[in-house]
Amino acid sequence: MSGLLQQLVNGLVSGSFYALLALGLSVIFGMLGVVNFAHGAFYMLGAFGAFVLLDGFALSWWLALLLVPLLLGLFGMLFERLFVHRLVGLDPLYNFLLTFGVALILQDLVRLKYGVTSQPYTRPELLSGSVNFGLFTYPAYQVFVFAFSIVVSALVWLVLTRTRVGMIVRASTERPELTQALGIDVRRWVTPVFGFGIALAGLAGVLAAPMRAVNSNMGSDLVIVIFAVVVIGGLGSVFGSVAAGYIVGMLSAVGNFYVPALSQSLVFVLMALVLLLRPAGLFGREEGVRA
Repeated sequence: MSGLLQQLVNGLVSGSFYALLALGLSVIFGMLGVVNFAHGAFYMLGAFGAFVLLDGFALSWWLALLLVPLLLGLFGMLFERLFVHRLVGLDPLYNFLLTFGVALILQDLVRLKYGVTSQPYTRPELLSGSVNFGLFTYPAYQVFVFAFSIVVSALVWLVLTRTRVGMIVRASTERPELTQALGIDVRRWVTPVFGFGIALAGLAGVLAAPMRAVNSNMGSDLVIVIFAVVVIGGLGSVFGSVAAGYIVGMLSAVGNFYVPALSQSLVFVLMALVLLLRPAGLFGREEGVRA
């Protein structure tokens, strides 16, 4: 029993990364209709950003947690204005190919500098201990990651639902054509929202650095699962992306406990079932993909 409970906690921790990444990806898709295949590469850059700040500038992980998402968010805004913005009016395939190519370029640049071996990153001293849950003990850092992701997701939800700016962004994300018809300039929100989505990917990367292998392939190994999470939750659905992230995390953990050989495939089985029974996703609107 304790083994299963521990696996469920593992699933919540994994789901924390899925939720943050899917949240950023979903917001970008909802407003721009862009399938950002470079999302995993920005996640990888977040982890390497933390490593570079520690290795090259002796800056702590806590500072990296603030600086790296901010810098990547600004880079994402610049990337959107220089490249993505020019292709939005064309077939979505063009932006898909653009972001796919950017992902390959970023991975190769990191591989050229650091090779393919994983870079070491020690956990913050403050979070190096363990937490006793009675039936088992669990690393304090993983507990922090789960709690932190919940707080970030809740703050994003509060901003989107309780502030005027958030409501405009949410309306622009979920119903851009209707929002534009009501006199709100959706275009002015596109760049900051894209940067915000990239910042969330960078934030997830910084959180991953002390507990995952920091290497150039860490994003490419994860991005396919994140796309499945977004589809399960509902394309463009902010709440659905977060909820599906934790659902997929726990499903993979339980699968790893009972049928390890199939644990990596269960998320795609779930995605297939959801698409068959509810094509718009668990929390999407039936009349369209933007929900």
